Amino acid sequence: MEQQEIKPKERYTGTVLKTTLQGALVDIGSEKPAFIHISQAVKENNPKIEINSIEEVLEKGQKMDFWVKRIRKDRIELTMKEPLGLEWREIKPDMTVKGQIVRLETFGAFVEIGAERPGLIHISELSHSYVRNPGEVVREGDEIEAKVLEVNRRKKQIKLSIKALQELPQPLEIQERGGRKKKEEEEEPKEPDLTAMEIALRSAMDKTNGEENGSSKKKSRKNKGKSSEQDDLLSRTLEKKVGQGS
Repeated sequence: MEQQEIKPKERYTGTVLKTTLQGALVDIGSEKPAFIHISQAVKENNPKIEINSIEEVLEKGQKMDFWVKRIRKDRIELTMKEPLGLEWREIKPDMTVKGQIVRLETFGAFVEIGAERPGLIHISELSHSYVRNPGEVVREGDEIEAKVLEVNRRKKQIKLSIKALQELPQPLEIQERGGRKKKEEEEEPKEPDLTAMEIALRSAMDKTNGEENGSSKKKSRKNKGKSSEQDDLLSRTLEKKVGQGS
């Protein structure tokens, strides 16, 4: 078999070379010997049944698919159990994971991310907006990306967030203020640009109005003065008549 680079968690087709009490020696095309322990062998039709002998599932010359469990200096350890996409030691806070929504609850959504347990997105972590029910944002079967917030290996809990990967929305108050300002700018009438002819005409009209206003003021002052003289004359006449009467 042609030599190939062997990587953990990848699947390879191998040929059983020899069986022992502890397991089987398998050729998967690697330079190092590959070995599967009996604890990693399973029956295809019923993986939960305990195996007492490797011959129950493997025999010399048989070709089977195996996954690489671990690569050591002197050997490669195989398994017939498909490995998890994410081991507990590989899950770290702030990392981004992809997964599928597998269950909705009133308090949040469970996501299959390839780990031993599904991760939980609390309802408060589904969106920056207020969410009354997780079904408003996601549905079962949806493929999503989420950020790991917390990992508790002892409790087997993985807390995830969708909104942590989303940009913060603009505050509503700023949006409304900006909207009003823009609307006022749009509605405010603009002074039309004037041509040179229109500017000269407007200047002449302003000058004429100014002269008329000045003339009116002078005339008003003149009339006022005349009225004052008449008042004085009337007052003296009355005083004179009063004096004669006495």
